[in-house]
Amino acid sequence: MDKILILDFGGQYTQLIARRIRDLNVYSEIVDYDISIEEIIKKNPKGIILSGGYDSVYGDRSIKPNKGIWDLNIPILGICYGFQVMMQENGGQVENDKDSEEYGSTDIRLTTNELFENIELDNNCWMSHSDSVIFLPKGFKVIASTNKCLVTSACNREKKFYGVQFHPEVTQTTFGNQLLQNFVYSICDVAGDWEPKNIKLEKIEEIKSIVKDDYVLCAISGGVDSLVAAVLTAQAIGDKLYCVFVDHGLLRKNESQEVCALLKKLIGKNIFLVDQKQLFLSKLKGVVDPEQKRKIIGKTFIEVFEKVANKINVPFKYLLQGTIYPDIVESGSKFSKTIKSHHNVGGLPERLQFELLEPLKYLFKDEVRKLGLSLDIPYQNVYRQPFPGPGLAVRVLGEITEDKLEIVREADFLFRSYIDQLYKNSEHKPWQYFTVLTNSKSVGVVGDNRSYGYTLALRAVDSMDAMSAKWYKIPLEHLEKISSIICNKVKNISRVVYDITNKPPGTIEWE
Repeated sequence: MDKILILDFGGQYTQLIARRIRDLNVYSEIVDYDISIEEIIKKNPKGIILSGGYDSVYGDRSIKPNKGIWDLNIPILGICYGFQVMMQENGGQVENDKDSEEYGSTDIRLTTNELFENIELDNNCWMSHSDSVIFLPKGFKVIASTNKCLVTSACNREKKFYGVQFHPEVTQTTFGNQLLQNFVYSICDVAGDWEPKNIKLEKIEEIKSIVKDDYVLCAISGGVDSLVAAVLTAQAIGDKLYCVFVDHGLLRKNESQEVCALLKKLIGKNIFLVDQKQLFLSKLKGVVDPEQKRKIIGKTFIEVFEKVANKINVPFKYLLQGTIYPDIVESGSKFSKTIKSHHNVGGLPERLQFELLEPLKYLFKDEVRKLGLSLDIPYQNVYRQPFPGPGLAVRVLGEITEDKLEIVREADFLFRSYIDQLYKNSEHKPWQYFTVLTNSKSVGVVGDNRSYGYTLALRAVDSMDAMSAKWYKIPLEHLEKISSIICNKVKNISRVVYDITNKPPGTIEWE
């Protein structure tokens, strides 16, 4: 299978580059910027992309790729910082130029070039830079400019080196997808064989080769990711898989019963339900920091699994988790910032009784859904809206109590039921929708009496892969009805608000 390597310099959009390449049916993989030449050769990529970054290439501590990368005879595309690295390392010059810095939507003039094939020459792109290329290396020529930045794009056709100062991976660059398609297909000459059916066969063989004759304990959270991971692994190793579903008391209404029934239908044997509501609530008592909540939940999950494993009396070697790529990206890496820890990434103890098995960890959410369908999981289960591993713990701001959980659980059920009915015959249903119980109280009126209850936030977004999202425009008359229903039926709610924040700058979940 053809592959594009993305060297990560810590840019905020690195994961979007990988996402856009995979949208083109081409496998992409993010690696550290200082990957060795030997490792690159071993991975045998058809092309390399240098990501953006937060540094300046001329600084004393600036990060740069292995110098041998320029002699591999592999097409390279540099984006933003990656473009500047390409210029600086090949004899060009980059400087901080206040007169040429650009942020946001920018008009651009392209020239005829294989990178811009089938693209209008007068166009629009997304910029985010204060440093600029002021001197080109030998063999390079300018192929795009803006009013403020003369060297917006350059190339060395002989070496197949291309660089752009703008970000083609974001949707605000109107021709970005076509540019990336031109690079991977026309310049790198890939086959485009990254498809769900190929992913299924590859992953099944991968699991078989790792597990061999050992046993696997599966951590079921109730979400789509762990369900797909479980069914995939069951198809690979059969009865050597044991699934444990922990009811931590942080689930949605009726969720534990629904999940267990589904597991028995899809997998059949070795399904265990463990009620640990009081244990998790006691561990979370008095905790208000969201990062601490996530880590406590992750650590407690593992402790429970280890105890269950010992009781089952099977020699488990692996712990299966439904970790996906956005979990890893948002939890931070060697060169990127932590956005928020995910319980299956940031909450694991150093001394783990099991080895981790994470067959989905390089897949985005929509790829996981496609894989689920190829595994014959029912559509309604594959396309159920995402639910975080820590459950309602990240939807109750401040300290978690049974009373607060009951409030958000009932409000969430009413909101989801209303949206499901409203959009039942529509193709434009929100991708995810839920309620958040804030830690803020306000005065209200119930009958003729004063009340003092919580403020509840409604959240509905549209997304493909959870890496970016737009708030969903539910009609105002329906928001009004939802607010009325919740305030009338759920005790201790005095006010309902609607979250209209996109991702970025916000995240989908509040914590």
